[in-house]
Amino acid sequence: MQNSCKNVYITTPIYYVNDVAHIGHAYTTIIADMLARYSRLIGHNTYLLTGTDEHGQKIAQSAEARNKTPKEYADEISGKFRSLWDEFDITYDKFIRTTDEEHKIGVQKAFLKMYENGDIYKGEYEGFYCVPCETFYPESQLIDEQFCPECGRATIVVKEESYFFKLSSYEDKLLKWYEENPDCILPRAKKNEIVNFVRNGLKDLSISRTSFDWGVKLPKEMNEPKHVMYVWLDALLNYTTALGYGTDEKNMNFWPANIHLVGKDILRFHAIYWPAFLMSLNLPLPKHIAAHGWWTRDGEKMSKSKGNVVNPKEVADAYGLDAFRYFLLREVPFGQDGDFSQKALIDRINSDLGNDLGNLLNRIIGMSGKYFDYNVSSKDVEKFHKKEIEEVNSIVDSLENYIYNMQINRYLEEIWKILTIANKAINDYEPWNLIKDGKNDQAMALVALITNIMAKVALLLDSVMPHKIKDIANCLGVEISTENYNKLILNKEFLNDVKITKVDALFPRVEDILLAQPQTSDVTKTEDGDSKVELEKLDIEDNLITIDKFFETTIKVGTIIEAQEVPKSGKLLLLKVDLGENRPRQILAGIKEFYSAVDLIGTQACVVANLKPAKLMGYVSEGMLLAAKDENGLSLIRPEKPKKIGTKIS
Repeated sequence: MQNSCKNVYITTPIYYVNDVAHIGHAYTTIIADMLARYSRLIGHNTYLLTGTDEHGQKIAQSAEARNKTPKEYADEISGKFRSLWDEFDITYDKFIRTTDEEHKIGVQKAFLKMYENGDIYKGEYEGFYCVPCETFYPESQLIDEQFCPECGRATIVVKEESYFFKLSSYEDKLLKWYEENPDCILPRAKKNEIVNFVRNGLKDLSISRTSFDWGVKLPKEMNEPKHVMYVWLDALLNYTTALGYGTDEKNMNFWPANIHLVGKDILRFHAIYWPAFLMSLNLPLPKHIAAHGWWTRDGEKMSKSKGNVVNPKEVADAYGLDAFRYFLLREVPFGQDGDFSQKALIDRINSDLGNDLGNLLNRIIGMSGKYFDYNVSSKDVEKFHKKEIEEVNSIVDSLENYIYNMQINRYLEEIWKILTIANKAINDYEPWNLIKDGKNDQAMALVALITNIMAKVALLLDSVMPHKIKDIANCLGVEISTENYNKLILNKEFLNDVKITKVDALFPRVEDILLAQPQTSDVTKTEDGDSKVELEKLDIEDNLITIDKFFETTIKVGTIIEAQEVPKSGKLLLLKVDLGENRPRQILAGIKEFYSAVDLIGTQACVVANLKPAKLMGYVSEGMLLAAKDENGLSLIRPEKPKKIGTKIS
């Protein structure tokens, strides 16, 4: 294990301000904070970055729905993220926002440099765009030729003037980087997915938009006032602009990043787009891009409609922040999906933290107080406990490899092996009998062994549970510092004579769950006037809505009065539908494979009439026809008998 001082740069993704923080955000941020605290403790110059991603069409739409400006909405949600991380004592060195002026300047300079390097050109883009994911997808990746492969929502067809990044020209360079740097993407299994994706061929990337204006403008030198940058180009560059790229570059000595922490859903952006951008800018590539899995709750996918989304603040307030941190870091191997349940958390608190760690500290307090008036001397530890010392040191020497290879759960498992050695030593040597037999020096050596082990464990766990470790350190009279890390961990020295101080129980036993559970009963109750009707739980989708939510959708019967094919489209028909309004609605429907235009004229259909208009293939669509599709084809949903146009469906 080495302790040479170096610069360490750790980043979380910048979190999109479309919603408040959930357990996934907390998981990423706590991992990053743990890595940063550990790196500082062992003596590295460390820089931790987090922040919020605030541009893009989705943010503009969310703000509009709340009668706010995009900046007002971004300020509100970004502020909630920052407040939570402050409450969680996240030791970030910078909280960046993509609305920061310094960030915008750096992004514009990067765009101009890539353009001058010949990697950006002007063209026209037409493709399928998912607004929630802020991502373009080729038609071959769509679900049922319409829906986003990531979130399942309907995509829109976008056709507009755009600047493109020559991503295709970086295929070979990216593949070479993956090959020459086996751990550039962690876990390694995730790297295989990325390599296969790149080998299948990369297309040039649209990196500007003109259909909305909530984003970073292109550099003024390009004289393109209608264009804003693609949100992912803007967002990814935060990792360099946070260090001053393009403005005050005094912190650029921290680049390249040691670890970019990301969720698996955004790995492709970080492992393909980002290194290609950096190659274009002639900047070094990150050392590791580490992708973690998702969290479920009690074995089920979390969703707002289920009411089972885990609020990290509520959990930390109920069970303690350090217990929550330990649970997240210990419960699941990095890269795999994890499951949160209060029962699993309580088991960790009562077993790992209460019995193994907390009880061992209580035994130190009890033995030192009962036998030696709380005074502990290490002078005979090596004489009587060479075997245990060697076992502990062997484990300690292996630990740092687990940290920087993102095997944090293994790191904690190994530390708990050290605690097992300590608890076993007490049971094996029975200090109460040593005292009874007059072997006070051996009893003192045993208490000192356990005290030294606990001091080592405190140093090793400080990055995981910094607040509870302060209590342990105060009890042992040990300062958590780089000096003591070097002394006790690296140099394998022993504590000087110490005076043990009593402290309260670290992790009191938890008997019952402390937070209300999501409703999972087999009966759903609904009100019909004054009477209550019980409904059997059905095997249905997880996106349940209430009846009042359903009535927010207006569905009307309309008559199709005109129909024609859309040029250059193999799927779309352009319809005029009479809903009994002051003019017919223009609606685009992807039903050309199943219906001819002429056969639709004069027929009725069910129309979602209160959809926000959308532009598809250059045409405005003012509604959506209801249809059902299975292996036998697609059928429009129609009234059984002709109905008056404009009749509402309820």
